[in-house]
Amino acid sequence: MKSSKRIGFIPLYIIKFFMSISDLRIVFLGTPEFAVASLNALVEAGCNIVGVITSPDKPAGRGLKLTESAVKKYATSKGIQVLQPKKLKSPEFLEELKSLQADIQVVVAFRMLPEVVWNMPLLGTINVHGSLLPQYRGAAPINWAVINGEKETGVTTFKLQHEIDTGDILKQTIIPIEEIENAGQLHEKMMHIGAQTLVETLIGLIDGTIKPQNQNDTDIINRAPKIFTETCLINWKQSADEVYNLIRGLSPYPTAFTYINNKKLKIFACNKELVRPDNTKVGEIITDQKTYLKFRCNDGYISVTDLQLEGKRRLPIIDFLRGFRLQD
Repeated sequence: MKSSKRIGFIPLYIIKFFMSISDLRIVFLGTPEFAVASLNALVEAGCNIVGVITSPDKPAGRGLKLTESAVKKYATSKGIQVLQPKKLKSPEFLEELKSLQADIQVVVAFRMLPEVVWNMPLLGTINVHGSLLPQYRGAAPINWAVINGEKETGVTTFKLQHEIDTGDILKQTIIPIEEIENAGQLHEKMMHIGAQTLVETLIGLIDGTIKPQNQNDTDIINRAPKIFTETCLINWKQSADEVYNLIRGLSPYPTAFTYINNKKLKIFACNKELVRPDNTKVGEIITDQKTYLKFRCNDGYISVTDLQLEGKRRLPIIDFLRGFRLQD
């Protein structure tokens, strides 16, 4: 057999067999709207999507009607075969997946894959992650980048391997984070940039311009663990910058919160105000009952502009204050 020089995980002689990305048989794995942008980018680039793997239909709404994932709806509209396994290791699913004869698999916003799945295609499986790996490995990279006050983040395409988010890096695109941008806005921006980066990754692998690079674990500074309820509770002893970043890093979901009148108050947007020392105490609430509602932080105030009181609708501050009275 002819010996092959390897670039990362793909032998050169195998890559040269594919003249363009349209020659690749691709299986796409994803579920939410975020993943649809990438799937659509692949379709529009002329890729041969031989199958889509997504989550099973789930009951939703008051009537608990079975609801299809965003990826399934899109794939169905394009006539692409859809598989919805409950268990990724079930013999029936693995046989169906094998029958698709994928050359490569692409994962965007899907659950963790067992090795028997990600190692099945000849060219392996690549993933799109919402950070500049190895920084912000984990489940919530967009949220934590904003919470930590980062000025930039990015998307990374990389090869899946055993440890989560640790595979060889293929391509990275830097994305600036604006000071007034929240996690939802960054998510929307990243969705489209990630889709384009994915297409460029496949093209680069085919034409040889992308050389997979090992991640350097010694460079890790920040991680992105799952967000829990306790993460969302605002600590008014922190600086105004820290609270401001927490609020926008958790907006619109799962949303930072505090308590007012013994009820949970979700805060979606705010302004920060640095002040000279005054007589107010940390956590104290200041309001004129008409136009502003402020919470005292360690070095200033957070002035809430978009909020939702427990049991009520989400409202802008002026509308909220029309029907609200602060208890002593």
